[in-house]
Amino acid sequence: MTHLHAPHTHGHSHEHGHGVDPHHGTAPALAQAGTTVLLVGHGSREPEGNDEIHAFVRQWRARQPGWRIEVCFIEFAPPGLHDGLLMAARGSRRVLVLPLILNAAGHVKMEIPESIEHAREHCPGVEFLYGPHLTACEPILAILQRQLRRCMQALDMPDPTTTGVVLLGRGSSDRQANGDVAKMARWLQEDSHHELVEIAFTGITWPRLERVVQRQVLLGMKQIVVLPYYLYTGTLMQRIGRQVEHLRAQYPQVRFAQSGHFGMEREIFELLEQRVADLQAGLPDSRLPCDGCKYREIAHDLGHGHSHEHTHAHAPAAPAEAGAGHAHAHEHAHGHGHDHAHHGHAAPQPAGAAA
Repeated sequence: MTHLHAPHTHGHSHEHGHGVDPHHGTAPALAQAGTTVLLVGHGSREPEGNDEIHAFVRQWRARQPGWRIEVCFIEFAPPGLHDGLLMAARGSRRVLVLPLILNAAGHVKMEIPESIEHAREHCPGVEFLYGPHLTACEPILAILQRQLRRCMQALDMPDPTTTGVVLLGRGSSDRQANGDVAKMARWLQEDSHHELVEIAFTGITWPRLERVVQRQVLLGMKQIVVLPYYLYTGTLMQRIGRQVEHLRAQYPQVRFAQSGHFGMEREIFELLEQRVADLQAGLPDSRLPCDGCKYREIAHDLGHGHSHEHTHAHAPAAPAEAGAGHAHAHEHAHGHGHDHAHHGHAAPQPAGAAA
């Protein structure tokens, strides 16, 4: 099965509506100013996936020759978070930590902030700023639209009303992370003529790809496009390819097309460059609320994950409220699995912290 990759074009689409020069960046002399950018990738059991992230870093360094850009991984590949943060801190006055991750589940909300706290203890003279993950936004939508167009071209441009679309996410026990996938599917449907754009997940939660395809076939879809919501290859992308091949055999009357992962698209570079610009400018939305969140510390002590809505317009709860039920939609879902099975509690951000 051929994976479809969109070409690199030169239009501009920015989440914040203010652009960064892709060739010169926000601060050509960022490294001379003592600032290091640390990309945090998830890491994969498949070396090819980690190699792709290293290739991304090489390409980004070529785009921004005045920047010091380092990379580390949450799991499965060296350097790990702790070593990566200390490496980035050496010779730096400021480290900008950017998750190269689409959805904010436990890794983004718990593990990375905890590692940053430890790095601050080890490197008290270095300022660590934690930027947001890539999240659901217009630039990601533009990539998905391009992926969908290329799949439709591969199918010889069939009627979109008889072509189902499945946006296939990783899956998480964090409802906000799953909600981001649903949000992107809805946006994709809003801006297309496809009547059926649905979500599915490869693990942790439901529905799964096979059930969604079964439903779309029963609803009369003659073609089905599978759009993996993945940045880089790995075990799960390989599994998706096998699943689509099985579905082709199971439904010979239906034509299938599958796009590839999209972590090397220009919008990803531009989004990260915008994150750097916003962090450097100190914009109020430039920092992830989980960095320094007191409820993350409480959740860790209780053995829970936590979930931010990332719109914090209220005052912080009093300390006595923190451990009890209060008016800020705390939820403690018990049971703990790895792989992003970090369970939610929505908490306010302390007043004055970046949103």
